[in-house]
Amino acid sequence: MNTAFQALCARLQAASVPDARFDAAQLYRFVTRRDPRLDDGPTEAEAARLDVLAARRAAREPLQYLLGEWDFLDFTLKVGPGVLCPRADSEVVCEAAVELLRDVAAPVVLDLCAGTGCLGLGVARAYPDARVTCVEKSPEAWRYLTANTAGTGVQTVQADVFSWYTALSPESVDLILSNPPYLTAQEMAALMPETAHEPAMALDGGTDGLDFYRLLCARYGTALRPGGWLVLEIGCDQAARVLALGRQYGWQNGCCRKDYGGNDRVILLQKPQKSG
Repeated sequence: MNTAFQALCARLQAASVPDARFDAAQLYRFVTRRDPRLDDGPTEAEAARLDVLAARRAAREPLQYLLGEWDFLDFTLKVGPGVLCPRADSEVVCEAAVELLRDVAAPVVLDLCAGTGCLGLGVARAYPDARVTCVEKSPEAWRYLTANTAGTGVQTVQADVFSWYTALSPESVDLILSNPPYLTAQEMAALMPETAHEPAMALDGGTDGLDFYRLLCARYGTALRPGGWLVLEIGCDQAARVLALGRQYGWQNGCCRKDYGGNDRVILLQKPQKSG
């Protein structure tokens, strides 16, 4: 029996780490490059490194930060302190965008509040002829975005989405997707321990959590071609309010899609086609 691995599991369980055994196995493999179920135990040097990582995970630092990378769809992203961890829930946002672009030749796509670039990169991998631009304001997140997009053909812009729309040509974009900050002030005050380690800039959506949705609905439609789409990740209880914002600002065919956990996760809004 691998007593070191059992002790690692127990240590994380005592710290109330969710899925403690999974996390322990990930850390063990990361340090030793061996399967803990088949291994006799770590070397002295490996045990010392495991001890450091276990202490950080027990302090509820995200597992993704400790590993330095995380899978999204069929690729792996560099991740660490200062950038939002990519989540499986966001994969359905990317999948919805890919579906909407099926009949668009060489689509022009913007990923706003891009973070690691997971959404934009997912679209670019599905459509190699797409012209994808990822936009991120945070200097800390920018480091990961540029590392993840290097050599992919995806363009990056360091800018504030609250003003960047003024730099866009009218009717020049086919689809805009975004996982914007959407937590309310109340939610920001009651974060899970792991989420509290992630950058507030990537989480805080203002008092009611809707600041970025107002901006995107009000300001970014001009850049889209008629019939273009706005694809937005939302919090699981925000669908009705974001759809209402879409109607308020003249978007059409608004609908909501659920993630694989059954929660509302994606809002689709279409720019009206030109009449006549």
